[in-house]
Amino acid sequence: MTIWIPELSQDGPRYRALAHAIERAIDDGELAPGARLPPQRRLADALGVTVGTVTRAYALVEQSGRVSAQVGSGTYVKTEQTAEGFSRVIGTPHEGLVDLGMSLPPPHPERQAILGRLLSEISADPAALEQAIDYPLDDTMATHRQRYADWLVHQGLTVDPDELLITQGGMNGITLALSALLSPNDRLAAEALSYPGVISAARQQSLKMIAVPFDDEGIDVAALAVRHERTPFKALYVMPEHHNPTTVQLSEKRRGALVALARERDFWLIEDAVMHLPQEARGTPLYQLAPERTIFVFSVAKILGGGLRSGVMRAPTALLERLRISLRNQCWAPPALMAEIAGRWLASGEADRLLSWQFEELKVRQAMVSEALAGFDVHMRCGGFYAWLVLPGEHRAAMLVETLEHKGVRVAPAEAFCVGSTAAPQAIRICLSAAPDRSALARALEVIVEALSHNMPPRWQTV
Repeated sequence: MTIWIPELSQDGPRYRALAHAIERAIDDGELAPGARLPPQRRLADALGVTVGTVTRAYALVEQSGRVSAQVGSGTYVKTEQTAEGFSRVIGTPHEGLVDLGMSLPPPHPERQAILGRLLSEISADPAALEQAIDYPLDDTMATHRQRYADWLVHQGLTVDPDELLITQGGMNGITLALSALLSPNDRLAAEALSYPGVISAARQQSLKMIAVPFDDEGIDVAALAVRHERTPFKALYVMPEHHNPTTVQLSEKRRGALVALARERDFWLIEDAVMHLPQEARGTPLYQLAPERTIFVFSVAKILGGGLRSGVMRAPTALLERLRISLRNQCWAPPALMAEIAGRWLASGEADRLLSWQFEELKVRQAMVSEALAGFDVHMRCGGFYAWLVLPGEHRAAMLVETLEHKGVRVAPAEAFCVGSTAAPQAIRICLSAAPDRSALARALEVIVEALSHNMPPRWQTV
């Protein structure tokens, strides 16, 4: 019986050439879904290579999700491909809790498939393996900084790689900024509702937080000036593009006013840009308006996946050494392997393709939320992961959150975002991106709408 025998390119290791030939044959339909790959020894004899070469090639293709090995039977092309692009969402409906409480990127198996291919590439690159196993030094991170800079420039953000510092993600960047700029008992200002991570980090570092009011145009700069006059603070943490949790965007007029106030009163700006929006939906970054006093924090968590703890922070050159010292004190250096994976992913073009699919998927999910919650006071931002739902009438957020949890839907209450003694509004944050698929989101929205129709507190209580 004849077997499938590919033509191998002469470039690179033979096992990689064979793996690429198998993937091309699957893509071209030469190897159909369900087809069995040739027995390893027979293919090795036909190609004039060792059995180990074929074994390594089959393992690479299996890691990419194209084939599956069945013990005692052979290796088969998968009948349901997981690497067919981003035209549709492949999700497995499940019973139980639909967790819309965490800000997670929309699931797609291509994330795992790309990660598998990158790990295979790195495993065949001796220089990358050597860097991954050695203690990372600043000069060895130059390639990673350049890859990040190139991708950010491609996204419309002007950065100089010499002003970047590789971090272990957004939370690490925020913590580094706080430790480099502030000392215990110093004051940090933030919107009255803010990212719980910065609230926790400030508490851990014994910082005093100043709550600042905000509205539909973002942080109230006039109120900020009054707060600084009464209780001066050294830094302001702000999310100009996509406020967490309300989705508010800082207006261009207020960006200019904020920068002017920061220069006049001499305080630092910590700009959180982890929630990456489409270029047309973003305003002027604060670090471009005030480069000498702004730390810009970015991460790949919302683009590639939260498990890749990698990101960068852009800082004034004069501040970089302080940040490096803070980084060494915390963890010596970010893992070079994570930076290598993230950098290759960004440079390959796969991140752009994934991001394009993600924005399209979020449009569909936001349309589902708009339809399901029509008539309610709900706020979303193009490219954002969540919806901010202000509850109507006498609805109480605590009661609604408890009811939803009991019915199998988890959302985030406003209390989790309150800075200091800020009174929590009656509102919830719904992370529409976190649903495993659209059908799960639809079911969760039905539960939310039903709960809103019944979740009314008693009008009178007897004391």
